[in-house]
Amino acid sequence: MEKSHDNQVRAHFLHRSGGYKLRPTAATMIEIRKGQAPAQVERAEFSARFRAAFIDPVYRSEDAAIARLEEIAWQIYQEGRKSPFKQKAGPGYADPDFDLSSEWVATKQRIDTAQRRWADPASPSRVLLICGSARNDGTCPSEMSKTFRLLGLAREILEQASIQPDVLDLSLLSSEYGRQIHPCKGCVSTAMPLCHWPCSCYPNHTLNQTNDWMAEIYERWAAAHAVIIVTPVYWYQTPGPLKLMIDRLVCADGGNPDPTSTSGKNAAQAKALEMAGWDFPQHLAGRAYGLIVHGDVAGIEGVRRALSDWLDWMGFIDAGAQARLDRYIGYFEPYASSHEALDQDEAVQEEARNVARAVANAVLELRTGRLQAVRAGLSRPRPK
Repeated sequence: MEKSHDNQVRAHFLHRSGGYKLRPTAATMIEIRKGQAPAQVERAEFSARFRAAFIDPVYRSEDAAIARLEEIAWQIYQEGRKSPFKQKAGPGYADPDFDLSSEWVATKQRIDTAQRRWADPASPSRVLLICGSARNDGTCPSEMSKTFRLLGLAREILEQASIQPDVLDLSLLSSEYGRQIHPCKGCVSTAMPLCHWPCSCYPNHTLNQTNDWMAEIYERWAAAHAVIIVTPVYWYQTPGPLKLMIDRLVCADGGNPDPTSTSGKNAAQAKALEMAGWDFPQHLAGRAYGLIVHGDVAGIEGVRRALSDWLDWMGFIDAGAQARLDRYIGYFEPYASSHEALDQDEAVQEEARNVARAVANAVLELRTGRLQAVRAGLSRPRPK
């Protein structure tokens, strides 16, 4: 039965793509490697982890209720109830009778709506402004980030150009209750079709991996005609919140929009699909981008190049040299006076505005059809 289903799935994708060339290695010969995952945690350890969220003394009056909730959570954990709410996939999927997560379906529907709005020439132009810093004045640092100030300069320019800015402040991960971006689980490295668009790894109610912000963030990327990422450098890299989002966007580049084609997370079926030939659909291609990367000692050029390479790979279109900015602010000066250094650096402020101006112009050119990706219409001999 499983082999028959594999053949049906392969035929489905062959039909949709107009035919793939089968690679020489048969999918049945690919070994699925096992042996890393640990056993489930013991009951006592589960209890300790569950109750860690209720350590404040004010919860002591509800210890009996907490114990009852813990027992329910333990049962869910043992049963493996990843997706308690499911529905039939329905028409348009390889297996219409497959039970999809209702939460995943809702996210997919919002993304599809956003994509239609993006493609509608009558819709307002929209730019996603991403603040990559983990710092703001609502938590331990007690001061806003220079990143947010630079983003504000870009936002003003976009508003003057009658473009709708959508500010995605990733510092909320460190300052707002319940905000989470769970890490990428690397499904793509097992087989590209196992990485679903949007990500179906979350929510996972069995492991309490819920309230995943990416379900909303995917939609905001899909709705944008361009993105501007403003970020500091943390130890020669992007900050953790920004990197979490970047990793989770892997499904936007080559991800499988049909989880029924892999019966959810069936690794063997996903490998069979990839070996039959996978077209690596770029779900967010055709949008413009700009970058503002700042630091105080080192690493700005490496981070800016890495972000440019990533966005280029996904099929985004750079808005020109002035839209790719990397600058030091208060070079080798004290951290304490870094905001004053930004106040005095009027040149970098104007350069940040120029990034927004370049992106605004690129959005106009894209939406009127005068600007296209250089590789548009060219096939990739080595898609991945």
